[in-house]
Amino acid sequence: MEPEKRGQHADPEGCLAVAIRIPVRIVVLVLVVPMRMLWDVLVVCGRALDRVLLRPLGRAFGRVYGTLLVPVGHGIAWLAGAVATGAWWLFRALFHWPWLALWRYVVVPVATYGVAVPLGWLYRALLTPAGHGLAWLYARLLTPLGRGVGLLLWAVLVRPWLALYRWVLTPVGHGLAWLYANALAPAACGVRTAVVWLARMLLVAPVVFLYRWTLAPVGRFLAVVGRETADAVGLAWRAAGRLSRAVGRALKWLAWNLLGRPAAWCYRNVCTPVGHFARDRVWAPARRAAVEAGRAARGALASARETVRRARRDAWRALVGGPREARAVEPVPVRARNLGGAQHVPTVPGVAPGPEISLHKRG
Repeated sequence: MEPEKRGQHADPEGCLAVAIRIPVRIVVLVLVVPMRMLWDVLVVCGRALDRVLLRPLGRAFGRVYGTLLVPVGHGIAWLAGAVATGAWWLFRALFHWPWLALWRYVVVPVATYGVAVPLGWLYRALLTPAGHGLAWLYARLLTPLGRGVGLLLWAVLVRPWLALYRWVLTPVGHGLAWLYANALAPAACGVRTAVVWLARMLLVAPVVFLYRWTLAPVGRFLAVVGRETADAVGLAWRAAGRLSRAVGRALKWLAWNLLGRPAAWCYRNVCTPVGHFARDRVWAPARRAAVEAGRAARGALASARETVRRARRDAWRALVGGPREARAVEPVPVRARNLGGAQHVPTVPGVAPGPEISLHKRG
């Protein structure tokens, strides 16, 4: 990087740049390394904060906004629209329509038939003849009188001043112009030349001397110092970045070997077998026992319900006194077949199973 940067400079390097470079780089490196490491720590903390806190908060806010604020906003907007519509309708009912009706049915007819028609008649019958009479009077009397007054004013006021300008002021102006061109202009040119020479000798020459022998060397020195300082800052920033990355890798390796590796070993060799043992030897048998207990409980409840149903049926038959009424009131249980072809015979006393004929036997 340094040869490329050196090749970019137009001026060749001298002993001054070489003498300034090393101390400046040492000082800048000492100052920049803590700043760069602090910057890297802040960047890592900011990324962790963004990943752990800010993104979940953003997602939660987005969900709250989508599920709560958006419907509330739509409701408020609808309510505001309804209020605005009602207010606009009320405003038109109170201020627009009455004034419109007043303008359309009162002002316009009054202005048309009470003002415009009389004024039109007055214009046609009075003002038009009076205007024609005034126009005739201006054309026959006032126009010749105006021409005579204009000629009189020309002869009395304008013509003497025109003669004064032509015969007095013009020769005087030509004489002054000739005097300026032949006498005042050379004198003014000489004065200007003298003033320019004095200004150059008293102002420009000291300024040029000060710039050439004082400001230019100081500026070149400051330019060299600034360029070397900028190069030193860039080099120190890159070196500090490499050092910061090396320190970060070392801390990562140390944290992995001190915390991560023992935790992974403990999870892999202790927690995983214990979890598998608890899942296979404790949780699975307990789950199966719970399922069997639930099935047994459901069976017991079904048996109890069946027993209660049969007792209720027997009590009903004892009260009513016959199987026909029992069939009309209580539903007859559905007969089911087993694998051996035997029928399921209800255990109600006094009820005989009906004969069942197979379709194969009929055939």
